[in-house]
Amino acid sequence: MREVYEFLKQSGVFYIATDDNGQPRVRPFGAICVFENKLYIMTSNQKPVYKQLEKNPNTEISSMTPDGRWIRLSAQVVRDERFEARRAMLDANPDLRRMYSEDDGKIEVLFLKNAKAVICSFTAAPETYTF
Repeated sequence: MREVYEFLKQSGVFYIATDDNGQPRVRPFGAICVFENKLYIMTSNQKPVYKQLEKNPNTEISSMTPDGRWIRLSAQVVRDERFEARRAMLDANPDLRRMYSEDDGKIEVLFLKNAKAVICSFTAAPETYTF
């Protein structure tokens, strides 16, 4: 899981795909953290992406690093309602504090469950991680 976290941090921006009543939707994300040995993402419960993930928690994430490697990560997201998880996310991504706080009623932190990540490149064999 740590390798996947480091890869996504190095990418800077990663793209999350959701299902919107049979229509795929993809959007950029950047906030990520590790808390209690789980990989977390975050969003606002005011956004369509959150409502899509609530309805269908299956997601895929993809990104590419500057050196030309890419990742495909499939998982289910699980909402974590704890204050401590929201604090960990905001501490790891302090720029988000301009828009969110731990107790604003909008921030949603989601950890990845049953995750499978494959990191690929044109010059090496794929690396697979599950967590």
